[in-house]
Amino acid sequence: MRQSQMFIPTMRETPTEAESLSHRLMLKSGMIKQLARGIYAYLPITQLVLNNIQDIVREEMMAIGGAEVHLPVLHPKELWEESGRWQAYGKELMRLKDRHDREFALGPTHEEVITDLVRDELKSYKKLPLTLFQIQTKFRDELRPRFGLLRGREFIMKDAYSFHIDEESLDKTYHDMYDAYSRIFSRLDLDFRAVEADGGSIGGSHTHEFMALSDIGEDTIVFSETSDYAANIEKAVAPKPESVSDEALKDSETIETPNVKTVKELADFLSVNIEETTKTMVIKADDNLKMIVLRGDQELNDVKVKSFFQAEVIDMATDEEIIAELNASPGSLGPVKASIPVYLDYQVAAMRNYPVGANQTGYHTINVNHDRDFQAEGIGDFRFINEGEMLEDGSGPAKFMRGIEVGQVFKLGTKYSEAMNFKVLDQNGRQAPVLMGCYGIGISRVLSAVVESHHDDKGIYWPKSITPFDIHIITANTKDETITETAEKLYDILEEDYKVLYDDRNERAGVKFADSELIGLPVRIVVGRGAKDGIVEVKGRLEEASTEVNIADLSTYLTDNNYA
Repeated sequence: MRQSQMFIPTMRETPTEAESLSHRLMLKSGMIKQLARGIYAYLPITQLVLNNIQDIVREEMMAIGGAEVHLPVLHPKELWEESGRWQAYGKELMRLKDRHDREFALGPTHEEVITDLVRDELKSYKKLPLTLFQIQTKFRDELRPRFGLLRGREFIMKDAYSFHIDEESLDKTYHDMYDAYSRIFSRLDLDFRAVEADGGSIGGSHTHEFMALSDIGEDTIVFSETSDYAANIEKAVAPKPESVSDEALKDSETIETPNVKTVKELADFLSVNIEETTKTMVIKADDNLKMIVLRGDQELNDVKVKSFFQAEVIDMATDEEIIAELNASPGSLGPVKASIPVYLDYQVAAMRNYPVGANQTGYHTINVNHDRDFQAEGIGDFRFINEGEMLEDGSGPAKFMRGIEVGQVFKLGTKYSEAMNFKVLDQNGRQAPVLMGCYGIGISRVLSAVVESHHDDKGIYWPKSITPFDIHIITANTKDETITETAEKLYDILEEDYKVLYDDRNERAGVKFADSELIGLPVRIVVGRGAKDGIVEVKGRLEEASTEVNIADLSTYLTDNNYA
C-alpha cells in the first residue's frame, strides 16, 4: 500500500484529551479519532490491526467447533423483560423507541437474542452441544468513558454462546474456551493472567476473567507468589480473624460527637486507632434496606454484598432514604435499635467494645457489643481483601497487580433458559432446561492492551501476529530519480511475499522517520544515497542501528533475521 493513498493523520504534539498511554499513542499515530465521549472512528491502520486480531479469534473459535453468526444490534424490550434484565441491567443499557413507540435496546451483549434464536430450532438433546459466536459492535452507556478504547460507549466484541444438556458437556466447552482464550492472548503477545471473577450483570455460577497486565488497568488482580491462585479483587475472599477478642465487656455509653462524620474524625475524637472503629453502611438489595457494619479501615465490596443477598441490584441508600428510615444522617448511623436488618463483617464480629453511630445526628455510642446491645441478622465477608493478608488457599500473603480485562468466560447454567422457557427433550424423553455458557473477548480493548504493552518512547511496535504491515519502505529523497525508481522496484518485488507500506509522500526524511517509529512496523527499509550502488538500509523497529544490505541479498537477509 502506498502511504500517499492511506489516511494516517499523525500528530506531532501529545493530544490534551489523551488519558492513557495507549490513548495518546493511538491518537498521535493516526489510528483513531473521537466523535463523542467514548465513541471513536477506527482509521485505516487500526482497521488492519483489528482485522488481524479478529482473524486469530476466528481461527481459535472454529478450532474448538464454534460456528459464526451475526445477530441484530437492536433488541426488543420484550426479550430483556423475559430474562428480567430490562431494569436490572441498569443505566448502562442504551434504550430507544422506534416510530411506533416500541422500545428497544442497543445490544451490550446477546444472551437474550441468542436464546430466542435457538429455542425455536433446538428441541432435542441430540442437537447439542452447540457453540455459536459473532464479532460485532456493542453499546454500553458508560458513566465515565475513559482511556480511549479501554472504556468506551461503543466497542467491538467477540461473544460466543454454548448450549448443553448436562454439566459434563458444559464443563468441556468451558475448558475448551479457557484454553482457546489462552492461545489467543499468547498469539497476541500479551502478558496475561486468568483470574476468578464475579459474573456481574451477565450472571452465572462460575467465571474467569482474562487480564492483560498493565499499570493503568482498572482492575486489581490478587495473586499468590507460591501457587497458581489468582482472582479479581472483587472476588478474592478476605480472611476471617483467627480469634475473637477476649476483652471484658464494658458498659455502653452514648456521647456527643459534634462535627464527626467520618471514621477518621471519629478515631481522632476518641483517640483510638482507626482499626478500633466501625463504619455503618446502608444499602438497598433489590430495594430492601440493609445495614452492614465494617471495621473502620475497610471498604465495602458491593460484589460480595450482591452475592450474599443473592440480589439482582445493589445500590447505596440515598441520604434522604437513610434519614427517612433512621432519623439520623450518614456519619451517625449504627446497629443499636436500628429499624432495618443488621449484618456484620467477620472482622466486626470478632471485635468487642467498639464505637458505632447512635442513630442520632451528632452522637455515637461507645463500648457496643453485638448479641448484648443488638442482634445481627447475619455475618459475612463484605469487604475487599488487603494486600499482605493470607489468601484463601493458604499459599501465602496476597499480592496485588493491575490488569486490563480483555476477556471473560462464564458458566451461565439455566439462568436464561429457565427465564425464557428454553427446554429440550433429554435422553429420557423429558423436558429439561438447556445449560448455557457465554464467552466474550473485547476486541477493541485487546487493541489498547497491546499498545499499552508494546511501545517505547518513540511510538508503538506491533507484534508480528497482528502488525498492519510487515515492512515499511521509505524514500529518503523523492526528488532523486534513482532513489524513487529503486524504491518502486523494491516495493513491487516485496509485495509478492509481504504486506508492505511504501512511504512515497513528498515529505522530509525526518518526518517520515518519525512517523515510521510512531506507527511501529516490524522492519524499516530506507532507500537513500546507496541506491546507486544497489544498497539499502534495513532496521528492525526495536534496533538502535540500521544495516546496509545489498538489494540482491535482501530477501535472504529478511528471512535469516526473522524480520517479517
